[in-house]
Amino acid sequence: MNPVRDLELASTLLLCGLIWVVQLVHYPSFGYVAREEFARFHAFHSRRITLLVAALMPVELVTATLAARADPSALPLLGLALVALIWVSTALLQVPAHRKLAAGYDADVHRRLVRTNWIRTAAWTARAVLVVAALP
Repeated sequence: MNPVRDLELASTLLLCGLIWVVQLVHYPSFGYVAREEFARFHAFHSRRITLLVAALMPVELVTATLAARADPSALPLLGLALVALIWVSTALLQVPAHRKLAAGYDADVHRRLVRTNWIRTAAWTARAVLVVAALP
């Protein structure tokens, strides 16, 4: 039993599941919200999703870092690189799109959000595969 590995597994699998729901269901649904209600809807989405990701992403970052320090071989380092990619994508692509959408619906920004979120979806999926593959 390894508590760090267990936390890494749990946080990564939860985030992987969450990102697939966001990618396939939630983000596409933005286009179906009445324009006069969109800013309010988006604020609700942002508050609620932040509760989940703000709790899980730091846990994943810390545990991935500890795993890579304990075993600096290719797979843990790749896993940590994927976490870095997720954080960079979030900061440089998704957060700016959400900031623009907070003011109101913009179809171009919405399309860009859905399209660029595939980066995080793919990275979290790859992380989930790596973390599960590393199980004893």
